[in-house]
Amino acid sequence: MSTPLLPALPDESFRRVLCIAAHPDDIEYGTSAAVAVWTSKGVQASYLMLTRGEAGMDASPPEATALLRMAEQTAGAAEVGVPRVDFLEYPDGVLEYSIALRRDITSTIRTLRPDVVAVGTWEVEFVAGLNQADHRAAGVAAIDAVRDAGNRWVFTDLADEGLEPWSVRWLLVGGHTRPTHGVDVTGEPLERGIASLEAHARYLAGIPGHPSPRQMIPMITAMQGRAMGVANAVLFRVWDFQAPPPISRGE
Repeated sequence: MSTPLLPALPDESFRRVLCIAAHPDDIEYGTSAAVAVWTSKGVQASYLMLTRGEAGMDASPPEATALLRMAEQTAGAAEVGVPRVDFLEYPDGVLEYSIALRRDITSTIRTLRPDVVAVGTWEVEFVAGLNQADHRAAGVAAIDAVRDAGNRWVFTDLADEGLEPWSVRWLLVGGHTRPTHGVDVTGEPLERGIASLEAHARYLAGIPGHPSPRQMIPMITAMQGRAMGVANAVLFRVWDFQAPPPISRGE
């Protein structure tokens, strides 16, 4: 028997999307093409980087690297219609899950009030191989902060600052080994996704043997497209917090 095709993500209700990542460039390895689809429909999208990526270039001192990577990330986001990129200053390469990190992500969620939060997978082994430590910490902290954002009795000081609880409806996890939905990015969204990674030109130039974005992104999205029966796609594992819990459906 053939494997059933994955359904399209029901994004008709999307109004505001917040993408959370450990480093500048993480979102550009596929997810940004999906962001291009959403922003073309009028969805407001924002990015939150938990580090400035300062440990990512061996030949460049950290502070100079941070400034470069922040600028490239801002440019990459603009290619897919994202006007706002916020950067926290947690240390790159040694990002740790912490209450402070959860609080800072919660603060951003309550400030921006997204109905969708997109993160990378926290799995140790994911679709691209062994996952990097910062990515794993970022994913777990982000999913916990999604719950924290809606709980009045967690981080009560945020409410004192005027940041009232906010409940996110959708959680999207990119790179997960068990995706449930996909976004068709064939055509212009794919081109914009490629351009978003190309914006990281100086960073990518320092990675020996890194494929060009025009080679890499079409290859990744074509592989994922087969799971949907389309030319190019980005896949996510999706939770809808307004849906009945799986246990109530006998799953």
